[in-house]
Amino acid sequence: MDLSALDQLLAKAAGARVACVGDLMVDRFVYGEVSRISPEAPIPVLLRQREETMLGAAGNVARNVAALGGLATLAGMVGDDGPGHEALGLIGAEGSIEGYLATEPGRQTTVKTRFVTAGQQLLRLDAEAQGPLAPESADRLAREAANAGRDARAILLSDYGKGAVTDAVIAACHAARRAGAVLIVDTKARDLVRYGPADILKPNAAELARATDLPTETDAEIEAALARALELSEARSILVTRAAKGISLAARGGEVRHFRGASREVFDVSGAGDTTLAALGLALAAGGDIAEAIAFALLASGVVVGNVGTATATPAELVEAARTARMAPAEAKIATAARMAEEVARWRARGLRVGFTNGCFDVLHRGHVAYLTQARAWCDRLIVGLNSDRSVRALKGDGRPVNDLDSRAMVLAGLSPVDLVVPFDEDTPLRLIEAARPDLLVKGADYTVEGVVGADLVAGWGGEVKLAPIVEGFSTTAAIARMKEGAK
Repeated sequence: MDLSALDQLLAKAAGARVACVGDLMVDRFVYGEVSRISPEAPIPVLLRQREETMLGAAGNVARNVAALGGLATLAGMVGDDGPGHEALGLIGAEGSIEGYLATEPGRQTTVKTRFVTAGQQLLRLDAEAQGPLAPESADRLAREAANAGRDARAILLSDYGKGAVTDAVIAACHAARRAGAVLIVDTKARDLVRYGPADILKPNAAELARATDLPTETDAEIEAALARALELSEARSILVTRAAKGISLAARGGEVRHFRGASREVFDVSGAGDTTLAALGLALAAGGDIAEAIAFALLASGVVVGNVGTATATPAELVEAARTARMAPAEAKIATAARMAEEVARWRARGLRVGFTNGCFDVLHRGHVAYLTQARAWCDRLIVGLNSDRSVRALKGDGRPVNDLDSRAMVLAGLSPVDLVVPFDEDTPLRLIEAARPDLLVKGADYTVEGVVGADLVAGWGGEVKLAPIVEGFSTTAAIARMKEGAK
């Protein structure tokens, strides 16, 4: 999706009213560190460090609509219990979500608790009610769904099979559809016909396979399964999300269309389907066509899979993702100090160890490559602060640098050990070090630890300073001298 189209769609989406209806959950993430195996059983011991709680399922769809700039209304069922009260508080804390919740006394509010270390989930613990809603509770929820759908431009129905999506709730969603809203159903059910003539059904590939009893690996298999799903439903179209393979869409009377997203590092897929649903619905509510809505959804889901937990995507993150998607891989690694801080925050949320080094890197040689390779081996992500042309001249004198800043940055960014290149114009990288707060600061072994700029700061926040070995006989000064000698 090009930046101009994205900017226009985001502007139209601002404040668009989208109803999010269906199963509501509380998502809990417990983060900690594993450093030993339990003496009681061959299992890891998680030392708890922090905990985050957020709305899940239909609640996470609403969070994503709000994060992308829309106005979300949320209808769902909770129990009269601690997690249910917590869900009400979470809705109240969100400025752009209107809650229309029904409460069933004695019912367990669905809670999913994930235990995470170093960015990886160790275990998920679910607590939920298995039975259907009581008749009076189902009636209350249907009324709340109708209230949530009033004046909405899109209705997003999330059916996780927890009992909230009753025939009466589906009927309330269709009433809003008849009033002009687009109805999109995210379903995990085998029975597709129960949703009636929805505008879009949105299973993932595994759910589509389960509903049709057909394989869904290749494009050809997806096309056959989509054709069968249309036969089994009354939906106008069926859209299937296929993780790294993108999205495929089948509409009645038309050919299957395949949409591919940009390749991105996948860190956590929790809630990616909710993000896709939210972005798709918001884009259609804003007046976008289906191709624009799918491109918008692919962009948003690509952002959230690079974050930890049940994440949301913001307009600023989408603009940045769209911008970098059109860059060469090396060019996308070159960042401002502000973007560096954002990247570091995302890396740190994943539990990654962040390293920092700096230099002029004027005429790149074997010694530089060995040095950067060693620095990257000590951390999970390596930032290289790169002296501007002015600061190189201040350090090295007239005639330097040999290569200008853009050239040096692109060459550095093309090296696999380097994750981010951040130019700076000051005589020292102290400002960047303060902004990045790295876990590791690296310089060459020709320094002493005490002589490394920023060493005291890094040590002060619990970081480490390491000196990387120098490859003897290789230096920029020596390389320039050899070039001058050869020119005589």
